[in-house]
Amino acid sequence: MATIKKTDTSEQSGRLSFRITPPAKKPLLAGEYRLSLTEERDTLLIVPRGLTLEKPVPLFVMFHGARQSAKNVIPFLADHARRRRFLLLMPQSTGPTWDICMGGYGPDVSRLEKALRRISEHFAIDPAHLAFAGFSDGGSYALSLGLTNGDLVSHVIGFSAGFMKVKKETGSPPVFLSHSPEDERLDISRCSASIYDELKKKGGDVVFHTFSGGHVIHPPIVEKAMAFFLK
Repeated sequence: MATIKKTDTSEQSGRLSFRITPPAKKPLLAGEYRLSLTEERDTLLIVPRGLTLEKPVPLFVMFHGARQSAKNVIPFLADHARRRRFLLLMPQSTGPTWDICMGGYGPDVSRLEKALRRISEHFAIDPAHLAFAGFSDGGSYALSLGLTNGDLVSHVIGFSAGFMKVKKETGSPPVFLSHSPEDERLDISRCSASIYDELKKKGGDVVFHTFSGGHVIHPPIVEKAMAFFLK
């Protein structure tokens, strides 16, 4: 199994130093952007029409599955972002999957920090609607990183997540879980159902939806997740 080279202490812990600050630049025009953080597997951003500096903007951060890319999740979320007017940020893992799945936090955390700062330069991010979400390994990453940074993240969403690794939870953001009993890759009882039980025992605010369809992003479940995020 490949390992991730460790860097500074905060990066290893998964704690983000980013904090929401007032924007210093004009809002970006509506469209799809590459943030130019790296030459390969750059972070993508979708900006809907009608955003201004006058009102805080919801931000939805979506982590793709293992051996996938942002292109795999765009079809499920782009229309929601445009219709409901929230920023959709789609980081891409530096390796075949996210750093925590390959040995520990590292470069993916650093790249996420840079992306969040870049967006914060142009938009007033709504602290009440800043979600970390993901599918499969990305769901595991969203849960782990989101609960580690619950003083920043307002909602955590795991679509068919496999696990959760949190050394120290900070804050208590509500959690949305979904999984199919027919999942052929990640068994529901060992994965999302187990995560749900663990969070409930700790008194967490968590909801769990099941669906029929295997190891996929399920559009009706995404619709429920949007309601959870934006309520």
